[in-house]
Amino acid sequence: MKYKGFDVNDEKIDEYVEKLDLSIAEACELILEESGKIEESEETTKAIKQAEKNAPRRYEHSEQKERKAVKKERKVDETKGHLLTCVATLLDGMGAENLALKTETEVKFVYKGDSYTFKLTKHRPPKK
Repeated sequence: MKYKGFDVNDEKIDEYVEKLDLSIAEACELILEESGKIEESEETTKAIKQAEKNAPRRYEHSEQKERKAVKKERKVDETKGHLLTCVATLLDGMGAENLALKTETEVKFVYKGDSYTFKLTKHRPPKK
């Protein structure tokens, strides 16, 4: 194939298509660019720079050090604790058995042969 006084070998095009996974047109354009027969226009240069900016970044993981477990101190909610002890007292007065108070979050008990759990949840105030 001849292109404006430039001889392109079909085997070279086939080689680029197979090895570089290009289309025939892209392989021909690459060969012409390599030979200097095609000059990049300003638009092409700008497009290449923009594509390089928008190219996805590749991040590699470095050797990470083992993190130390941070032990957070749990905040005790006195109001919830008071409410649950009142509920536990009420349940005890109603004849509930095996009352077990788990921190200030729940009460487990047996009433008339069935096992129950009474949980108390404090909701956060709504966002404004």
